[in-house]
Amino acid sequence: MSVLVDKNSKIIVQGFTGSEGTFHAEQMIDYGTNIVGGVTPGKGGTEHLGKPVFNTVSDAVEKAGADTTIIFVPPAFAGDAIMEAADAGIKVIITITEGIPVADMIKVSNYIQNRDCRLIGPNCPGVITPEEAKVGIMPGFVFKKGKVGIVSKSGTLTYEAADQVVKQGLGITTAIGIGGDPIIGTTTKDAVELLVNDPETECVVMIGEIGGQLEAEAAQWYKESGSKKPVVGFIAGETAPAGRTMGHAGAIVGGSEDTAQAKKKILKDSGIHVVDSPAEIGKKVAEVIG
Repeated sequence: MSVLVDKNSKIIVQGFTGSEGTFHAEQMIDYGTNIVGGVTPGKGGTEHLGKPVFNTVSDAVEKAGADTTIIFVPPAFAGDAIMEAADAGIKVIITITEGIPVADMIKVSNYIQNRDCRLIGPNCPGVITPEEAKVGIMPGFVFKKGKVGIVSKSGTLTYEAADQVVKQGLGITTAIGIGGDPIIGTTTKDAVELLVNDPETECVVMIGEIGGQLEAEAAQWYKESGSKKPVVGFIAGETAPAGRTMGHAGAIVGGSEDTAQAKKKILKDSGIHVVDSPAEIGKKVAEVIG
């Protein structure tokens, strides 16, 4: 079983006819993802990449049965695009866009709180269930079907972890890139919980980074859950200078608990198998799965 997306997901692309939307939609279609159309206001009724274009997300839900969306809308309009999708009844909203203003994300966060939807991102690589659905910008060829779930704040480290797991002959159930912005929809805890509760996922890889409390919250939940499903953790940013934003907008150390060393201690104390280098992820997963 997978989480969030699979071969039955009916996926639309918001920002479908733009250069980013076009490029990645083509890759997703080539992968075999069930793209049922896209949304570009003013271009409804036309076709793009052999798929129908709709003026609104509501049209796509009504006419194509869409239940999942991937958003490539420019930052200034992406917040509205997320709220439009939530309003239209889309269940899984994957937002790739980077640089959405924090004020917009606060509004989005409040708006979707009581709606029946799940936001992944923004500023994330997306979600992939290998050999079923790639809803994102990750290199699909790296991922093979298997029994290890991945949750990551970093896009490139998601691919690195997947590659190592696959080389150990284990493969992936679903990989979730949650994004590196200060305000995101699905947290590390949410994603870890989804995979721990997935019967086909036998081990979870959790990749975090300096800044914020997301990994500590996930570790706390894992400890309290009493789950025996092994979790392998890695925290990026050990050598980052304190107080400086590194790459991701959310990766800034605010206090003593935000450092890589402090997070690693919290993870270890919660029963998570912590590795010191991303190069050790694959071997550690193979070891704990036994």
